[in-house]
Amino acid sequence: MTAPFLPEVIRPEGRSGVIFLCDHASNHIPPEYDGLGLDPAVLDRHVAWDIGAAEVTRRLAGAFNAPAVLTTVSRLVLDVNRFLDDPASMPGRSDGIDVPGNRRADATEHQARAARIFHPYHAAVDRRITALVAAGRHPAVVSVHSCTDRMDGRHRPWHIGVLHALNDRLATPLLGRLRGVRGLVVGDNQPYSLKTMRGYTTDIHAERRGLPYVALEIRQDLIATPDGAAIMAGLIAAALSAALAGLD
Repeated sequence: MTAPFLPEVIRPEGRSGVIFLCDHASNHIPPEYDGLGLDPAVLDRHVAWDIGAAEVTRRLAGAFNAPAVLTTVSRLVLDVNRFLDDPASMPGRSDGIDVPGNRRADATEHQARAARIFHPYHAAVDRRITALVAAGRHPAVVSVHSCTDRMDGRHRPWHIGVLHALNDRLATPLLGRLRGVRGLVVGDNQPYSLKTMRGYTTDIHAERRGLPYVALEIRQDLIATPDGAAIMAGLIAAALSAALAGLD
């Protein structure tokens, strides 16, 4: 059997009341996929990964002494935040860019990639959450993403979006805290809404478990550098700490 691509797990024994996840942490395309037929310059763009999200995730995990799970393969190979029946799971085209290596792939190849990437990632997430619950903690799940500052020719005014579906136990207090930060423009289910789109990670690991959760969409131009990521992680950590305290 072909070896799986294991996710990066930070502080696996952490017993904090929160776990951080980063579905699109890496722009790495393993050599056996021949770059998916893409111009290498594409890997520096947001279509390949969530720019700055991994750095923010690592800083938040450190601030809370919490476990974190991060992907190690580009979402262009397989997007772990999409249900496997979603065409965007292995996209043939992403934000106007053709992905030849995916257009040529069939259902068997899709299943093989799922076995190597999707299932190991979500198994690692499930193990961490299960361990926390077994230890008497019901952790908040925080999924960290970044988004472009422009889409379809339009500027996105939000510095950060707080996404949620039915369960808004954490989202509501976090929105209030973040909106209290002077100069920070915060979106409620903007620029995406988990009420209308399918996000596998928060749906399966949080919504269906009844755990408090949010998915964060941070504008990538704010966290593209280590200094920017540090500033935004600090703002989020302060707001999240207060929001979590309210849950307790």
